[in-house]
Parts: sequence; structure tokens; C-alpha cells
Amino acid sequence: MKKPGGKTIDQGGVPVTASPQAKPPAVKKAATLPETTEGFPWPSNHEIKKESNPFTDRDWRMLIYAWSGLLVRIVIIFTLLFSVFQFLANQEQKRVEQTMALVELWESKDFQQAQRALKERLAALNAKYDNLLGANPTPTEEQVFRQRIGIEAMTADGGTMPLADFSDNFDRVVYFLNRLAICVDGKLCSREVADSYFRDYADSFWSYFAGYIGKERKAGSANYASAIESYVRQGAPPAAPSPAPAP
Repeated sequence: MKKPGGKTIDQGGVPVTASPQAKPPAVKKAATLPETTEGFPWPSNHEIKKESNPFTDRDWRMLIYAWSGLLVRIVIIFTLLFSVFQFLANQEQKRVEQTMALVELWESKDFQQAQRALKERLAALNAKYDNLLGANPTPTEEQVFRQRIGIEAMTADGGTMPLADFSDNFDRVVYFLNRLAICVDGKLCSREVADSYFRDYADSFWSYFAGYIGKERKAGSANYASAIESYVRQGAPPAAPSPAPAP
């Protein structure tokens, strides 16, 4: 038997070597932050920093870059606005040209003959029934009177011209006014120019033949002269108010 410290001890006839007593592991102390002499916390990397203004920078090169960049932006905006204005002006010019083409068509021989035939037939019927209308008729009475004349104009007894020939002239006028109304409604023609040339004629035509057109629609032509009606009912654009007369 040996003493501890690496010596052999006999326990029941079996030699056992005693190991020296193990020492406990050393515990590390937690790291401590260094003490600061300032009273404010450490600045954060996420704090918003004040940006420098290039327009007030002391470096003349930064001033040139800043003002030249601003000038380029202004030129770009002005160019875009001018392009939009020029595009709209070109579109309106095309509308005016399209309307003037219709004016030339209206002044051609066939359409002049057609409108003259309608004018002569209506003038004769107005003179024939002039005594049926009072001196100061109401708008309703005048409307009924004109529609009756228009209906009679589309009969064989409505004038000296044979009805077949007059119907051809009437259809030609309806075709032109429909074409004009569709062009204006589709913004392919200038409404202002179209009103200047054709507004009065279209209103007068509708006041005479609205009754006849209504009968044709009931007979099966549901959309007959619908474009003309739409153009007439829209009316001319409101005129600017005139200045008050001087006292």
C-alpha cells in the first residue's frame, strides 16, 4: 500500500494507483466596456447625417455642376411642354383641313343642286301655307308648322319636281350632314369651323324634316339620320358674354 500522490495502495489484493486531486477550471471575468470621460452615448451609424447643399457649397466646381444640372432639367421640361403644345396644334390644324375639305365638297355642283332643290320646295310650301301661321307664333306652333311642311315636301304633291328626283336630292343632303356630324363627333373635324359653315343649315334642315325622319324610323330605319340629330341637339358652343353697353 502506497500513500496518495501517485503511490500504490493495496485494496483487497488489487493494486490501485491513486491520482492527484484535480483543480477546478479557472472562470474568466466578463469583459467590461472601457470607461469614457464623455457624458453622451456612442454615436449610431444609423443616425441621419445632414447632407450638404451643392448650391451653397464653397467649391466653385460643385456650384457649376449643381446649376448646370438644374438648367438641363428646366430645358427638358420646357421641351416636353412645347412638344405637347405643338402636337395639339398639329391635331387642330388637321381637323380644320378636314373640315375645309367638307366645305369644298358642299360647294360642289351636285350638293349645290341638292340644297337648291330643298330650298325651292320648302319656299313654295311656306308661301302656300303662310296664312295658317299667325303673326306672332309661339315656338311650339312654329315647330309644328315646319314639320308639317317637311312631311308634305316628301310627298308627290309637295312641289313641281318629281318626288323621285327630289328624294335623290334629299338623300344627298342627308348623306352630307351625316358625314359632317360623324366627323365632328369623332373629333376628326373642327367643331368651331363646322359650326361656322353648317350650324344654321343643319338646324333649319332638322326643324323641317324631323317629323319625316321620325316616321321613317318608326317604319324600320331606327338609326336614320341619328348623327344629324345628335349634332343638332348638341348645339353650338356657348358664346363668350358680350360687354355691357355703355350708359
